[in-house]
Amino acid sequence: MEIIDIHPHAISKDPVRYPFAPVGGKMSAWAKERPVDGDELAALMRTADIRRAVIVHASTAYGYDNSYVADVADAHRDQFRFVGAVDVTATDAPERLEYWVKKRGMVGFRIFAAGSTMDESSGAWLADPKTFPAWEKARELGISVCVQSRHAALPMLETLLKRFPDVNVILDHFAHPPVAEGPPYPGLDSFFGLAQYRNLYLKLTERLFHDLRAGKATTRSFLDATIAAFGTDHIAWGSNFPSSEGTLIELRDLALRELAYLPDADQRRIFSGTARTLYPSFANT
Repeated sequence: MEIIDIHPHAISKDPVRYPFAPVGGKMSAWAKERPVDGDELAALMRTADIRRAVIVHASTAYGYDNSYVADVADAHRDQFRFVGAVDVTATDAPERLEYWVKKRGMVGFRIFAAGSTMDESSGAWLADPKTFPAWEKARELGISVCVQSRHAALPMLETLLKRFPDVNVILDHFAHPPVAEGPPYPGLDSFFGLAQYRNLYLKLTERLFHDLRAGKATTRSFLDATIAAFGTDHIAWGSNFPSSEGTLIELRDLALRELAYLPDADQRRIFSGTARTLYPSFANT
């Protein structure tokens, strides 16, 4: 089965050429403790039989400077595309997006509104009207937008989905839904209710599998409910390597094991088909 990874990261071994400037001023622990550069990632992908990848720019290492991930994608055009980052609250966000897309080949951008290096209130600006010009530019450029946020921010995400129905939005890690109460997953109406917006896609990573170890939750019961609502054509796999601990092969095998109960057609959509929808430059490769 073909596999496309839509969520690995890469960190340069040359901090002079690519200086660190993490968003919020705090560098993520994984970027310091287990960095993997672009050449290493390319080799590891071949070993893991992962054909293509969309590298996600490491905002908690490089802030809004996408130079390294752009250079990596350019050096490995047969394997990589990249998702960058732009400060969507800045007045020049549309111009910066146009530069990274048209000059450097960026295929999408990521809004980092929550994470281990940020407090929970840091994404309160997610649906601020000052971000709308960046979304309008995404519509114009025809690129996808990844959103990393928490479950509490889903009402703001819904505002954006309504306002920009023709922009494909990818929700990283399913926004870490609170699943500990188990099926029928009370309290997740705001999550499952987003299935009505067909421009929303879900990114399935080790982070969700980790969340699903809590309380009465099980992978199968939650995924069955999610698939019934969204469909496998709106779910795509990403390794989150090396942010998630483990080798790339181990992270790949975790997903393969957890999804093995699904019909082959559903597995193929999650592991490659949806990725091709979100990143059309992969469509004929």
